[in-house]
Amino acid sequence: MRIKEDIEEITESADKQLKLEDALRNDIKAYWEEAELTVNSWSGVDQPCILGAGIVDIQEKLEEHQMNLNQMNAQRYVTPFKGEVMEQIALLSDVQDILERWVKVQNHWTNLVTVFTTGDISKQMPAESKRFRAINKSWLKIMERANEQRNVIQCCNNDILKSSLGDLQSGLEFCQKKLEGYLEQKRGLFPRFYFCSNTDLLKLLSVGSDPNAVQDDFEKLFDAISRVSFDETDRRQIVSIH
Repeated sequence: MRIKEDIEEITESADKQLKLEDALRNDIKAYWEEAELTVNSWSGVDQPCILGAGIVDIQEKLEEHQMNLNQMNAQRYVTPFKGEVMEQIALLSDVQDILERWVKVQNHWTNLVTVFTTGDISKQMPAESKRFRAINKSWLKIMERANEQRNVIQCCNNDILKSSLGDLQSGLEFCQKKLEGYLEQKRGLFPRFYFCSNTDLLKLLSVGSDPNAVQDDFEKLFDAISRVSFDETDRRQIVSIH
């Protein structure tokens, strides 16, 4: 009787180990061997420069697989593969951390790239614009490499990316802080700008030299005014209000 129980236990253990091995190698590891990033162009930048929408699916899959690996690691049948499971947990945790930082830097970059590379504001903030252009150059190189490599694990294990994200984030946060100070200064000069969001105010200040470009924003600044007409000779002179 005891021999039969031992055989059943050995058989069950072998079956459980086989399922764990299959899940580890054929589901999780196989997925990350093939998983790729998509890199898209964005808002007038004529090269791939931002992580595509698929990044959300990749982050969700990272969470799912880390949860599965932790569940595996808690089972007594994992012993033959424990080292491999622990290694995969550490790897995916690092990838998740890098992607979160990468997306955060990307959000800062997309908020600032148009401001500091085109329009009037870039001319009015020359020191910050110069600093941003250096950041922008590094960012575009990183995204160019990502577009060439694409594999999620290999991209996130790139030493240049790892070493650059911290400096890029601090530099972009510095530019953002300076920009907010600039906007607050403009609101102090013309209090009706307090009725505008930062996005709307940036648009106004960026195209302010072209009066017709701000027609849609008059109603945000003044009650009962939707559009105005400008003098044909002096484009800064308002001749009628609608």
